[in-house]
Amino acid sequence: MKRPLIPTLFLLAASLLPARADDALPTSIPLWEKGAPGSEARKDEAEKIEGSNITNVHHPSITPYLPDPDKHTGTAVIICPGGGHAKLCVGHEGFALGEWFRERGIAAFILKYRLSKEPGSTYTLEGHAMDDTRRAIRLVRSRAAEWGIRPDRIGILGFSAGGELAAYSAMQSDPGKADAADAIERAGSRPDFQALIYPGKSGTFTVEKGMPPVFIACGYGDRPDIAEGMASLYLKYKAADVKAELHIYSNAGHGFGYRPDAKGGAAAWPERFREWLVDSGLL
Repeated sequence: MKRPLIPTLFLLAASLLPARADDALPTSIPLWEKGAPGSEARKDEAEKIEGSNITNVHHPSITPYLPDPDKHTGTAVIICPGGGHAKLCVGHEGFALGEWFRERGIAAFILKYRLSKEPGSTYTLEGHAMDDTRRAIRLVRSRAAEWGIRPDRIGILGFSAGGELAAYSAMQSDPGKADAADAIERAGSRPDFQALIYPGKSGTFTVEKGMPPVFIACGYGDRPDIAEGMASLYLKYKAADVKAELHIYSNAGHGFGYRPDAKGGAAAWPERFREWLVDSGLL
């Protein structure tokens, strides 16, 4: 199936993708057509690409990886790349994984969110970046029928800094505003499941009964607040009777992400995640 032609900007990033030869990077979809609240005046500024990283995000968007109709499972996942809120590591924490999901019938959407720690940034994590994250969930849910997605099988997955956004979206969500003029804002922002891949700031995560089920993966060699923090976080979910699965890979550190040619136990975490979705009745 032919894919849409891509903006010139993304030609520079083509080498990041393990896509099939007849595919191009899907066209990104702005979260707000006329610009994100607080960034309207900068929405036309070009993003900057340095290697496999993206910065200067002022017009947040999602890049869809939609399965062919004969493969579609109805499950979708929004992927939040990491990068310390100063950049987006869209290579091993974004586009490659989007392709992996698409090939297995899972719709994937790579989120490009505003960066609160980029030099000179006026954005905040709790405000702008989380506004982008919740808007992405609403956008996918509002177009679920069009994209062949079940509105009750829309989850979020985040790496490192992006894992913080994924966790916060599960902690604080809303059902949408039924009377909103913007159809996207009528959709709820609650993810149906969450995957936290070596997220930072785990000490700030709160857990309550009724939160979405969670899949957690990290490396034994990661810094203590992550390697030990994920073990503690799992126990919080257990205490709150929220279904959780934890993988700590003994020979991995931080940032293993997903690379098609990687070897070892940590490299296979996407398969463990897919199995978890099946076991959880989400796939």
